Amino acid sequence: MTDTTANVALPAASAFERTIDGKQTHLYTMKNKKGMQVAVTNYGAHLVAALVPDKKGKLVSVVLGFDDMEGFQKNAGAYYGAIVGRYGNRIAKAKFTLDGKEYTLTANNRPNTLHGGPKGFSTQIWDGKQVNPQTVELTYLSADMEEGFPGNLKTKVTYHLTDDNAIQISYEATTDKTTVVNLTNHAYFNLNGEGSGTILDHQVQINADYYTPVDRTLIPTGVLEPVKGTPFDFTTFTPFGKNIKADNEQIKFGGGYDHNFALNKHTIKNPVAIVRGDKSGIEMDVYTEEPGLQLYTGNGMGGRSTIRGGAKDSKQTAFAMETQHFPDAPNQPQFASTTLKPGQVYKTQTIYKFTAK
Repeated sequence: MTDTTANVALPAASAFERTIDGKQTHLYTMKNKKGMQVAVTNYGAHLVAALVPDKKGKLVSVVLGFDDMEGFQKNAGAYYGAIVGRYGNRIAKAKFTLDGKEYTLTANNRPNTLHGGPKGFSTQIWDGKQVNPQTVELTYLSADMEEGFPGNLKTKVTYHLTDDNAIQISYEATTDKTTVVNLTNHAYFNLNGEGSGTILDHQVQINADYYTPVDRTLIPTGVLEPVKGTPFDFTTFTPFGKNIKADNEQIKFGGGYDHNFALNKHTIKNPVAIVRGDKSGIEMDVYTEEPGLQLYTGNGMGGRSTIRGGAKDSKQTAFAMETQHFPDAPNQPQFASTTLKPGQVYKTQTIYKFTAK
């Protein structure tokens, strides 16, 4: 097994210096007073790496990724650490109606659209700026009808590394035409360190009494189901692996967990989820202003790609917690709206905070 705390380091900046579609890509690095280190790139606004001190003070690489630009490009369809949009998660049958007009998208997760389509925000070259040693600002103008979405959308994502070992991700967007927006980050985490094995013994708690069950194509059915008495009850600390192979239709549809949790009432000051690495002692608290949280336990990871340290991205060796509005909200009016109109500002924040115990 790979020793994930041995000589961990951020990737070399030179490995991310490329010209893609006539635009320059870069790697931006941040470090705080406690030694935590974070790297992001303007290619797809990816969170490239995060090195977090464990209970012994050793740095652990908790975000899965690659040491060069080519790794992220080759694995673009897996969204490692990317900002996904214009609409994160799925839109049913690759279409929606807005102000009486139907818009047709690309069905890149047939029959649905996933994470904004094949040329969504995760593959675009953003404009980047290192604001200070602990803050990186990324901006992108998504043109009217890009991937089928209406409106010129001006988007800004800011990554900020705090001195208490938190990664703050702030999102902002404006449009000149009524559109839909649902942005999130798709980082894959393993709190024992990337390449350390599965995440099935990680302990997780999610502040949600309800979740949104899905059909076979992973589109919400439109109802909220109580988690109590189901494999989706994470209201108290439970290992990811406890019910991940349960004889349950929803678990079978996702091949594990790939579901949206309807978060209980909360503010940005209260964690909506807590995950504890069983070996490292690293705990990650998730804070958000969003109403939903997509839990994905890496069920589709098949060991086809080599991540940092030479390990394979084998099944369920990482998890994602994508803060969001609900999947398919443009087609399901009972869900909180994702519509953005001219004159309005889309603004939301999510925080991943790390401690070691």
